[in-house]
Amino acid sequence: MPEHVFHPDLRLARFLPRSTPLGLTRRLGRLTRPRPPRGGELVRIDADVSIRVFRPPIAGPVPALLWIHGGGYVLGSATQADAWCREVSNRLGAIAAAVEYRLAPEHPFPVPLEDCYSALRWLAAQPDVDAERIAIGGESAGGGLAAALALLAKERGTIRPVLQVLSYPMLDDRTALRTDTDPASLRMWSPGNNRWAWNAYLGIHAAAPPPLGAPGRYDDLTGVAPAWMGVGTSDLFHDEDVAYAQGLGQAGVPCELRVVPGAYHGFDLVERHASISRAYRGSQMAALERALNTDRAADRH
Repeated sequence: MPEHVFHPDLRLARFLPRSTPLGLTRRLGRLTRPRPPRGGELVRIDADVSIRVFRPPIAGPVPALLWIHGGGYVLGSATQADAWCREVSNRLGAIAAAVEYRLAPEHPFPVPLEDCYSALRWLAAQPDVDAERIAIGGESAGGGLAAALALLAKERGTIRPVLQVLSYPMLDDRTALRTDTDPASLRMWSPGNNRWAWNAYLGIHAAAPPPLGAPGRYDDLTGVAPAWMGVGTSDLFHDEDVAYAQGLGQAGVPCELRVVPGAYHGFDLVERHASISRAYRGSQMAALERALNTDRAADRH
């Protein structure tokens, strides 16, 4: 594997696996039960969905962020987002919440998406939330769900997010059909992982996925929430993400696209303290601040 494939700041890249052992990771995930987060609370919003909520020490109504964790639609937990949500709440004076949605293949599409929609409706109904200033976002499959949630909110005409933050989102099942990908250039998520996860998530819809199941297939993006998108050039999702950003732009939707040279899938989570990871997260935070706190963002510049 040529070392120049990866960004020099990402020093762990050469040691990381090319794929994720999905079966083992799923089994280990079942052994842990979520506990209330430090500095936040764990709230059950219905029989199936819970949400981890971080509130700033200021009176509402305040802006809010709904975050959706990654894991290929088949693994992961909202606890992954604790540090990020805590930072967003502290820095932006916003309520930041992460949804614990049900996972495939036990709960295929549309169950995870509807769980996220339930969380969004719950968040918008809170008395200390300004429902006109809610952003949604997520990484990997969570980014795919955030993109689908933005489209679903547009279709139902209920809540209008001010921003969708899509971090290397998993958007298009057709990437699983590609045969031209060099596995040596990938880390953490492989074509094999991708095929299994998409089949698990789409279930009976795998042969003819509905657009909300794979947002990369969605034809009419007009009127959806503005977006911040980020992806690395050594990420399996690079091409589908760039294509989606271009589709948003062609539909007249403001979209800030950040392409990180030599960054692999999940690089900012694996190597949090690398300068390129801090810059990437900083760009997300700046986009959220502009969308949620226009006056505060203007004061800083």
